[in-house]
Amino acid sequence: MQVAMDYIFVIIGAAIIAVSFNVFLLPNQVASGGVSGISTILKSVLGWEPAYVQWAFNIPLFIAGVVLLGKQFGAKTLVGTIFLPFVVFLTKDVEPWTNDALLGSLFGGIGVGLGLGIVFRGNASTGGTDLAAQIINKYTGFTLGRCVVMIDGLIVLAAAIVFDIERALYALIGLYVTSKTIDLIQIGFGRSKMAMIITEKQEEVRYGILHKIDRGVTKLSAYGGFTEHERPVLMCVVDQSEFTKLKQLVKTIDPSAFVVVMDAAEVLGEGFKRA
Repeated sequence: MQVAMDYIFVIIGAAIIAVSFNVFLLPNQVASGGVSGISTILKSVLGWEPAYVQWAFNIPLFIAGVVLLGKQFGAKTLVGTIFLPFVVFLTKDVEPWTNDALLGSLFGGIGVGLGLGIVFRGNASTGGTDLAAQIINKYTGFTLGRCVVMIDGLIVLAAAIVFDIERALYALIGLYVTSKTIDLIQIGFGRSKMAMIITEKQEEVRYGILHKIDRGVTKLSAYGGFTEHERPVLMCVVDQSEFTKLKQLVKTIDPSAFVVVMDAAEVLGEGFKRA
């Protein structure tokens, strides 16, 4: 069932990317990186069908990735590599949903990020320039992030030359929105808070967290940097909706307590999301 779900995620995600490309990015000439960005530029310059361009880049890159990097990509990535251009071809005649470049870059970025996030949930990728970045990373020593930025940067630069600076700026907006949407899909909408509490009334605070907020708490060994006395730290994670209650609890028990609060993007375990 898990393998079947992975393939379903890949197919759904690739379809969302393809439709977003055809209804938002391509008609507004937003070349926001990747093979899709290359196909947008070549469509404008040479009139080449984007689906054919994407196949022409994706399939050789997949083969090069298997030869140079090993067989870790697997059949799911091959499915994404082939299926995405196929849906681009099937939906090429769909009318654009907007002719505003800003709206196209924003909603195109959201659609591509949503699709990629779903594909990543299926433990696969859609190939393309991600594989090129991994190959460059292996043979040059550059970090993977730098390789991705270099490739996408060159594509955006090409868009600035072929179209204009404004279109390149829209492409950068699309890239940014895509990255943020992927994070949202990977991590989820839920946000939690992690609190580190230093207090003279550890037992009262610990009891209140356990029994009044019904959350776990961990006592960490620590020493004051100035006094060099032992000052245990209480650490707990609560939902955003419970954070005000935690603040009030600590303030009521020990108004002089020292509290450090951080955002916890993803929490796995009992009381939160399962791993």
